[in-house]
Amino acid sequence: MTISDYINEQDEAIRPRLLQVYDAIRTAIPDAEECISWQMPTFRKCRNIIHFAAYKKHIGLYPGPQTVEGFADQLNGYKTSKGAIQFPHDQEIPLDLIAQIAKRSYKINTKQ
Repeated sequence: MTISDYINEQDEAIRPRLLQVYDAIRTAIPDAEECISWQMPTFRKCRNIIHFAAYKKHIGLYPGPQTVEGFADQLNGYKTSKGAIQFPHDQEIPLDLIAQIAKRSYKINTKQ
């Protein structure tokens, strides 16, 4: 299964939002590999960098705890947990912020 397959299997109303997230991450970290890991669209380079997934009421973004902590001030208003962020379907998706999060997660997870 590819990320495009995953997106195409989701509810029609959610697909455009998933495509926006996918494009924001892909543009931010273009040399990362794309795959499905933990049943979620994943970007990786030697290890997982960032995941995203569709849920009934939100899109989950999983950049890891260090990245979530680093963006805590910018994530006010979003539900977060140790390594996850929820972007509700009834709010605009902060694509620039997602791109910044992807870049930070890439930097953290590809240190040699």
